[in-house]
Formats: sequence, structure tokens, C-alpha cells
Amino acid sequence: MFSHVMLGTNDLDRAKKFYDAVLGTLGYGPAVVDGHRIFYLSPKGVFAVSKPIDGKPATIANGGTIGFTVESPDQGNAWHAAGIAHGGKTCEDPPGVRDGNSGKLYLAYLRDPDGNKICALKRM
Repeated sequence: MFSHVMLGTNDLDRAKKFYDAVLGTLGYGPAVVDGHRIFYLSPKGVFAVSKPIDGKPATIANGGTIGFTVESPDQGNAWHAAGIAHGGKTCEDPPGVRDGNSGKLYLAYLRDPDGNKICALKRM
């Protein structure tokens, strides 16, 4: 359904360090740098981070979350730990398995250094 997802940043170098670490736990990266943007390429799509092209500050989407699939709770815990170690902040409940309407899910949430909300998810 999606060809790519792009988030904004006000500090491309800081974003690259954060996402290289976080997405590295999932086997992606390091980022391909293209001027004011960074790209993480996969056969199923692209995740990108960019300084806004209009020159205005990047802002977060209230209510928005980007979710990344993890293979196991251990991989999700590594994803979360890498994010915290590289300037992210935990949000929501602590990482772990939760009962949802569609069954058990492993979930871990972070705010990246720019405040964007991201999630690691494994359907159990």
C-alpha cells in the first residue's frame, strides 16, 4: 500500500545517528544520505527522514505513529534500548506483550529526538 514513509527533522545528523541505531537492530541501514534527507531502503518500501523543504521547522504529528515490525520481543527490546541510548524517549506503557482486540501484541513505543512517535510491533 505504501511506497515510503517520511518524517521531518530539525537536525539531520542527530536523526541519522538515532535511526541508524534503531533501524540497525532490525537489519536496515546505515542510511543513504541525499542532501537534506536520509533513506533506509528495503524490498518492501522506504523509510526516510528529511529537513522540511519549505525551510520551516519540522513539527510532530499529534496522534501519529509510525510502526516497525519486529521478529520477536527480544528484537523489540533491542530496538527500544537502542532508541533510548541514542536520544529517544520512552512513551506509552513500558515495552511488553499486551492483550489487544486482535490478540496478543508485543509493543514498544519511543519518541525520536524530534518528538515523532514510533513503535515496534510483533503480532504474537
